Amino acid sequence: MQHQAGYQPKKTFSQSTLVAVSAIMMIIGVIIGMRSDQIIAAVAPVFGAKVETGTLDLSNVQQTYRQLKANYDGNLDINALINGASRGMVAAAGDPYTVYMDKNEADEFNKELSGDVGGGIGAEIGVRSGQPTIVRILAGNPAEAAGIKAGDVLMAVGGESTNDYSADKAASLVRGAAGSTVTITVKRGVDTKEFTITRQVVSNPSVTSSVAGGIGTIKISRFDQQTGELARQAALSCTAQHVRGVILDLRDNGGGYVDAAQAVAGLWLASDKLVVTEKTADKVVDSLNATGDPILKGIKTIVLVNGSTASASEIVSGALKEYGVATLIGEKTFGKGTVQEQIKLPGGALLKVTMARWFTPQGKNITKEGIQPNQTVPLTVTDVDAGNDPQMDAAIQALK
Repeated sequence: MQHQAGYQPKKTFSQSTLVAVSAIMMIIGVIIGMRSDQIIAAVAPVFGAKVETGTLDLSNVQQTYRQLKANYDGNLDINALINGASRGMVAAAGDPYTVYMDKNEADEFNKELSGDVGGGIGAEIGVRSGQPTIVRILAGNPAEAAGIKAGDVLMAVGGESTNDYSADKAASLVRGAAGSTVTITVKRGVDTKEFTITRQVVSNPSVTSSVAGGIGTIKISRFDQQTGELARQAALSCTAQHVRGVILDLRDNGGGYVDAAQAVAGLWLASDKLVVTEKTADKVVDSLNATGDPILKGIKTIVLVNGSTASASEIVSGALKEYGVATLIGEKTFGKGTVQEQIKLPGGALLKVTMARWFTPQGKNITKEGIQPNQTVPLTVTDVDAGNDPQMDAAIQALK
């Protein structure tokens, strides 16, 4: 029978079909009788969503709030109390990578991953031995001109102690409007130094590159939204200048987006090569391959790593090492083998939660173990103070 537009032929139903339809209707009726959270729990897995519908008994929290409000001699900031309760609950999970950020912290975090750091001094901050520390100085920015150096331990900003602060919290104190000043107190060895610096608009692309003596150097400071494309352009620049070798510098790179790591690994690896496997509760939830074109395939490559090379940087380092397309030089990497998901919360807050562990192509999870370089070359504070870089020297020597 030919069908005309808008015409539906009549259909007949078997008895078994009618029974099945009746059963489905009964199931729908049961579901409708559930609470809304139960409906969400039943439906969400169909769409691949994770949902937890359990509730906490917050009566103790409410009682604490009532007593605080009734007896506190002062003004209470309700939003601050709510943020504090959420922050404390997340911190109680006991995972340093599962964190709650209020709106201001979330905005700063997202700006950093997009490369938009606004006004600042041009220094990257990490946490070393529990204390915020300057891990990298950006060339041509105020921190470099003032004399601040990588390795300086950040003791205070504007007179406020940064003891036990996270890197994000310490960085938020350092940042501010361009043209304003900030006082930075650091500890360098046994000496304490104080700098008053005028903030400027900071230019901080995640990838920088250069070619000298037939060797291309690609420095990646983080894996953000632009990293894949910036790294590809750097690789094309290297091949256009017919380099004989490439140095991929991932030192002090704390990581970022996994898809950026796939794109960087894809500069050396074909798209059929596994880069990382993600597992939740020992069950594989994702297997991710290299992406893009292997522009640098076949070019001798050295990857520089150190104790601050972490997360997405370790994904790239581990894959290139295990496939034998690069030699790692430097010091053992940090050892962060977990994957975090960013979940938006009401009011602009953000939950960054550990949702999986990742494994190298050979099935290794490097949590707390890190990746051992093929050639260990230390970089001491004395080297940094003297302006020497024995790790880079070793990489150049290996490519000659």
